[in-house]
Amino acid sequence: MSPQDFSPAPYPFYAESGRSGAHPLPDAAARERYWLYLLLFAMTLVTTTVVGTAMQMDFDRNLPFDVEHSLGLYLEAWRHPSILLQGLPFSLTLLAILTAHEFGHYLAAAYHRVNASLPYFMPSPFMGTFGAFIRVRSAICSKKQLFDIGVAGPLAGFLFLLPAFAVGLAFSKVIPNIAHQGNLQFGVPTIQWLLQAAIFPGARPVDIYLHPVARAAWVGTFATAMNLLPIGQLDGGHILYAFFPKWHKRVSLIMCAALLALGVALLVLGTAWYGWIVWAVILFFLGRRHPLVYDSSELGVGRKKLGWLALVVFILCFAYAPIIAGGL
Repeated sequence: MSPQDFSPAPYPFYAESGRSGAHPLPDAAARERYWLYLLLFAMTLVTTTVVGTAMQMDFDRNLPFDVEHSLGLYLEAWRHPSILLQGLPFSLTLLAILTAHEFGHYLAAAYHRVNASLPYFMPSPFMGTFGAFIRVRSAICSKKQLFDIGVAGPLAGFLFLLPAFAVGLAFSKVIPNIAHQGNLQFGVPTIQWLLQAAIFPGARPVDIYLHPVARAAWVGTFATAMNLLPIGQLDGGHILYAFFPKWHKRVSLIMCAALLALGVALLVLGTAWYGWIVWAVILFFLGRRHPLVYDSSELGVGRKKLGWLALVVFILCFAYAPIIAGGL
């Protein structure tokens, strides 16, 4: 996934009469490339549908998902495009979650008159997508604007992924030890533990084979948890800065160290998940700093409650070892 959903530029403070907002760059409209948004979305729809088709085929055969299977389907899908229909539940669910997340940011930016791009989707032939992001192209003038734009994406995405996870789990099935088979093993976020306990009482998480719709929701939880990490210019970093601007750099450093420690601990314990180490290094060198926001007016009670809600969403979506390469 993208290491940050949006990046506010450190422009001087602006204020307008009425609702405060940032002036868009003069030629922003002229530079808008709608064809690129549509092309990237179409490519991501194709790649996620191919991966979803592989997932559905493996699910129907009671076989663990195999990444190599999805790669082999591209040529077959070119010859027989009708097979892709079975991949639509995964792709449409995942794209709905990602689109809701990014348009949460976009609409919040539009409300505050902050110039932002439409979402850029990132296709991946292996896993369907690397996520999506928007670009903020004008100043974010106040902590209220920063908070609203930062928190709107994760909360909007969560509103879609929660029912998708519940519906997908209802179509899932129990196969002994299925989660430990195949070349990829997926961690269990908190929300999955809770929903599985309600839908499959008494069943072990490793015995539950997630339906592709539930797997799409799982990807949504992974993206949401990553973006809500309180580091740098991730969504969680923006929320942290809006609450405690003086503590932002220190907390970002502490969280980078915590991710590094978690990654090393998992390796010592024999869990082949290198992601936390990679992310800790990337965020330490590229993502710790945050552009200044010159209006430091305090957040109201309502926004503070939304901030705590975002923390709850992070806890629900977090898995200590999201993806493990089997056989390592």
